[in-house]
Amino acid sequence: MPRRDHEAGGRSQRQLRVGEELRHVLARVLERHELRDPALQDAVVTVTEVRVSPDLKNATAFIMPLGGRQREEILVGLRRGAPFLRGVIAREVKLRFVPALSFELDTSFDHANRISELLQRPEVARDLDASSKDEDGA
Repeated sequence: MPRRDHEAGGRSQRQLRVGEELRHVLARVLERHELRDPALQDAVVTVTEVRVSPDLKNATAFIMPLGGRQREEILVGLRRGAPFLRGVIAREVKLRFVPALSFELDTSFDHANRISELLQRPEVARDLDASSKDEDGA
């Protein structure tokens, strides 16, 4: 049986490479405000990751507006602009098929904030201090 090396949650090197290329193209288009949608007029949007399906026919771009403001409006604007963005990708990235684009909010920042808040709680800090003292004494 052939062995396939996968990284980042079971994705192949090719998926990772194509996803990164797509992320760069999308970030460049959004930075230059080439997408003329009213919801994106003054928005600063970060494309944090693009996950591509194994057959490279679908791609999900994870985005986060600066400061997390107007999330839903920006998401709707990006979804409306998906056909235009596919055209840009077709011109700039050499692929046999241009993937269908979908957009999702990146919730990893929310999860990181939640973990940070939990670690700041006094009872958690006390437990962390106790476990570090146990390790030092062992």
